[in-house]
Amino acid sequence: MEKHTQKPKSGFTLIELAIVATFAGLLFVLFFVQKANFDALDRDETRKTAINAMYYALEESFYKDNGYYPETISEKNITVIDPALWTDPDGYNLGDSKSSYSYEPANCNNGKCKEYILKADLEKEADYIKTNRKN
Repeated sequence: MEKHTQKPKSGFTLIELAIVATFAGLLFVLFFVQKANFDALDRDETRKTAINAMYYALEESFYKDNGYYPETISEKNITVIDPALWTDPDGYNLGDSKSSYSYEPANCNNGKCKEYILKADLEKEADYIKTNRKN
């Protein structure tokens, strides 16, 4: 009787390939979900930076020089900050209805206001709000 020896098979089975493909797919999805979260957090930090710059420009420059807050703010009357900060991460300027930034003056008389609220709508946290210092 002649013995037949089988060669060991080389390669992967379909089940092994399916498991590897599933695992790779899960890693792929996880990567893009985390990337989207990190991108949103980065946009939120950009929004906070812009609101802080506007706040300090209003308090340390405009109010100190004028003794009141303006009825509207823009790069025309608040010139001490980088003009790029007036545009939110989505490309909308403060004052645009789609902007994630807003400025709400209060207690105004002839364009001179005593109070304001600066706000950024954030994606991953509650709105970021700055109000005038108590004068």
